[in-house]
Amino acid sequence: MTSLFDPITLRGITAPNRLWLSPMCQYSCGADGVPTDWHLVHLGARATGGFGLVMTEAAAVTPEGRISPQDAGIWDDAQGEAWARIAAFVRAQGAVPATQLAHAGRKGSVFAPWRGTGTIPAADGGWEAVGPADAAFQGYAAPRGLTREEIAEVVAAFAAAARRADEAGFDVVELHAAHGYLLHQFLSPLANLRTDSYGGSFENRIRIVLETVDAVRAVFPERKALLVRLSATDWVEGGWTVEESAELCSLLATRGVDLVDVSSGGLDARQQIAVGPGYQVPFARDLRAKAGIATGAVGLITDPAQAQAVLDEDAADVVFLARAALREPAWPQRAAFELGAESTCPDQYTRGAWR
Repeated sequence: MTSLFDPITLRGITAPNRLWLSPMCQYSCGADGVPTDWHLVHLGARATGGFGLVMTEAAAVTPEGRISPQDAGIWDDAQGEAWARIAAFVRAQGAVPATQLAHAGRKGSVFAPWRGTGTIPAADGGWEAVGPADAAFQGYAAPRGLTREEIAEVVAAFAAAARRADEAGFDVVELHAAHGYLLHQFLSPLANLRTDSYGGSFENRIRIVLETVDAVRAVFPERKALLVRLSATDWVEGGWTVEESAELCSLLATRGVDLVDVSSGGLDARQQIAVGPGYQVPFARDLRAKAGIATGAVGLITDPAQAQAVLDEDAADVVFLARAALREPAWPQRAAFELGAESTCPDQYTRGAWR
């Protein structure tokens, strides 16, 4: 029996299946960070393709929180209004509209992947990146360490972005605390060199994440779901560990987080990742078992039977797809056919449905 196409409810939000679209940066906005027709078509195609939850790319909560000048944002109302039509279209296809709120921290002000590498000079539209301290990501310019007052401003920016996400019609928000971006930078002792109450001990390093969760949960409607994306490990000795992730997840579960989207790496270029099919699924299994929190699994999940096995083995509650969904927007429709589930094909596409 297949359970990939069973509904799942988080708070008052029910997704029609457990195949969810991961956030994937498109680097396709102007300098104003406003999403465009590209985003409508990109995300809309995955909604018509049968994904139960469709998540936007990382939406920066401040201008300096962008990865590149072409990143999407949700730091002002014009951006929120542009996201609203996209969320409405996704919902009209029966999928749950979701957005990821993010701040790139020391990995900000860099070129989009096909435009170059490294930090963009100010003369070319770059900006001064910020981080927990002035420790740089390898190959990038050193950031400026945030003051305590600025940390509070970042937390407030996440909350303001969550309020805009609600007004835009998103039913789920995910806080990006993975892949070496700002919240992850605070978690990892490799990037967080602070000596105040936001650095040093585990309790201090997780402080900004807990404050951000609390601030967002306070403004995001109770019936809507809150997710956190974590890198379970830095894959570098002396970095953030699976054990610390489990301890943090236990705390997140008590503060209104409904599911943890479990990834890994991205904090340090020295990482030694053992890449292979489903290579990150064991992390989702570990955190689900140790912290008693729902998890989403990611990481080279490309085959329908492989995705179903993640659920069969109680490794996760949902499966996120990224690169496979770029190649095949209607991946869930093929999965339904191969697994013998009811078709997810829209009426307009039935002539091309898998049979």
